[in-house]
Amino acid sequence: MSVQLSLVGQTALVTGAATGIGRAIALKFAQAGARVVVNHLNQPQEAATLVQTIKHAGGQAVAISADVSDGEAVQRLVTEALHTVGDIHILVNNAGIIQEKPFLDTTEADWDRMLNTDLKSVFLMARAVLPGMVARGGGVVINLASDLGMLGRENYAPYCTAKAGVIGLSKSLAREFAPHGIRVNAIAPGPVNTAMVSLESMSAEWMEKELAIPQHRVAEPEEIAATALFLASDLSRFYCGQVLGPNGGSVMP
Repeated sequence: MSVQLSLVGQTALVTGAATGIGRAIALKFAQAGARVVVNHLNQPQEAATLVQTIKHAGGQAVAISADVSDGEAVQRLVTEALHTVGDIHILVNNAGIIQEKPFLDTTEADWDRMLNTDLKSVFLMARAVLPGMVARGGGVVINLASDLGMLGRENYAPYCTAKAGVIGLSKSLAREFAPHGIRVNAIAPGPVNTAMVSLESMSAEWMEKELAIPQHRVAEPEEIAATALFLASDLSRFYCGQVLGPNGGSVMP
């Protein structure tokens, strides 16, 4: 049986897709033939622009706003997606935030906000989408983690904890749902050229550490999207519970 990168006939829901890595994944999936649900939170203009870009290229896309750290909002998102575009074959849990702050200055609110957005959202989205995949006997879940979930870093305790949790959750779901024909894997990127990785939000010291990797550069979002396309496609049909690391050499397991 031949394998291919085509996603024709499939629907992908990508969280946090209005900008950055999520936007690149949505575009890449649309180019491969998938219908794309562009989830966003308070970024209607960016999401609308992405949808129009996809449609102008001959693809299919719809934007749906929802806070994926909120259980009721997640249920509304998935229900609207199912009513609008039909079954969800591919789920990409990409939505996330980051914060640089000394641990002893980190508040309970800081901790909750990070864990809710970066980890709880993965739980909520998977819980909402997986029943449909089980019923159909197949599907793909791709969770965005981070190399810092394996490395750790000072002043990033909540973020590192959340991303390590994403890795653990991905492996657990992979074992539980593989018998149902569902592939669950994670991507743990290194530094990527997005708004999250910039001197506007991070210190010069942090940026210096990000660049202290063998390739001495940050990735472009499209490079991470290429890994996501691979995991969504038939080419990765024997990948189960894996953590792929487009990271420029920051982590070498």
